[in-house]
Amino acid sequence: MEHIELFFKSIFIDNMVFSVFLGMCSYLAVSKKVATAVGLGAAVIFVLAITVPLNWLLDQYLLQPGALKWLGAEYADYDLSFLSFIMFIATIATMVQLVEIIVEKFSPSLYNSLGIFLPLIAVNCAILGGSLFMQSREIATLGLATTYGIGSGIGWFIAILAIAAIREKIRYSNVPAPLRGLGITFIITGLMAIGFMSFGGMLTGGDEEVKTEEKTAVVEPVVKQEENKTEALADNTIKVIE
Repeated sequence: MEHIELFFKSIFIDNMVFSVFLGMCSYLAVSKKVATAVGLGAAVIFVLAITVPLNWLLDQYLLQPGALKWLGAEYADYDLSFLSFIMFIATIATMVQLVEIIVEKFSPSLYNSLGIFLPLIAVNCAILGGSLFMQSREIATLGLATTYGIGSGIGWFIAILAIAAIREKIRYSNVPAPLRGLGITFIITGLMAIGFMSFGGMLTGGDEEVKTEEKTAVVEPVVKQEENKTEALADNTIKVIE
């Protein structure tokens, strides 16, 4: 259940584009054609699916304070968290180079269509954001990290595919001259973000139940304390009357 909840949250509720507006450069530049958007979106899914779990392993067993305790007790106090950014970026750059080699080998036409934006995945803030959010949200297991990486990639893929399909159709629309190009694209992106915000109520039932349980746990001792005070007061009153 936890995997499913995290998967759908990372796609819809915490969408990289519509929630935190990461990866907007590639999102706007490579979304003129659906075919190109599909290729870049698939590459982003692959990179996120590999780099997020790899960076989770680096974070858990190398970078966190005390993560080196598996090497021995003398290493338990080491803190390499200041290397997080450079280690994450190194992992991402390696995977992007692998993706670039594969795309150039098996789909030269897609490689030429993507142009400079394929190697620029290495500096795509959505890719680095996936690893940093994984770290900040303290995702507990490798499986959850993999789920989060795949879900975040699919969310970015859906976003760029949707805007590419709209931009292909909007060419034939009578858009006011001042809004043509990026203007109408930003407006559509904002409207799509509002639509994705509506998914925010899908998975809040569990949170409400937890809050209700917490309130009950706090209120019950207070009620019991008041009942005890009332009983003691009643006993004292009876003794005075007697």
